[in-house]
Amino acid sequence: MTTDPTDLAVRTALPDALRVLTEQWPRDEWEAHPNFEGLVRFWMERHMMFRKIMDLLQQDARSLIDGNMDSKDYAGRLSRFGGMFVNDLHGHHQIEDVHYFPKLSRSEPSVATGFEILDRDHHAIDAELERFVKGANGILQRLDDAKVLRERAGCFEADLTDVAALLDRHLLDEEDLVVPVILKHGPDKLDG
Repeated sequence: MTTDPTDLAVRTALPDALRVLTEQWPRDEWEAHPNFEGLVRFWMERHMMFRKIMDLLQQDARSLIDGNMDSKDYAGRLSRFGGMFVNDLHGHHQIEDVHYFPKLSRSEPSVATGFEILDRDHHAIDAELERFVKGANGILQRLDDAKVLRERAGCFEADLTDVAALLDRHLLDEEDLVVPVILKHGPDKLDG
């Protein structure tokens, strides 16, 4: 059985053929481009928010395991930030799949397969989010038993590490594909 090299679980970057626009518009030049302001900046800030929430969830799990956070404080933070992470990420992906990716594919057909890869990523991440929710609920249901709580938090922290790696790979690749297309064609191609 051969593994698809574009699969999120094994991919280390987008294939070179899909990075053509990134070579024309390297990351370190994005913010200086006039088409970066507005939509692209907002979209990049959303990606940064997902990364920050994931970091916070990992730090909180470690603090609970190390005994540096009270279980009730941890439960409140996990409920708040975990719920925000899952709901906002689902909504973000849905908008991309239904609205942005089809329009970006039409704007730049040479990288349309990249948007198909990103759509597949969203399904893979959905499966990870289901595991995330199950793990978080398992923790929240055992706040009364410190030993079980720490064991579950240890498993949850390991799952968070896996989710963080997949999410980061996806976000980096998505940025490398989406941003250059918008810089080239402008954000007005996405209106309507």
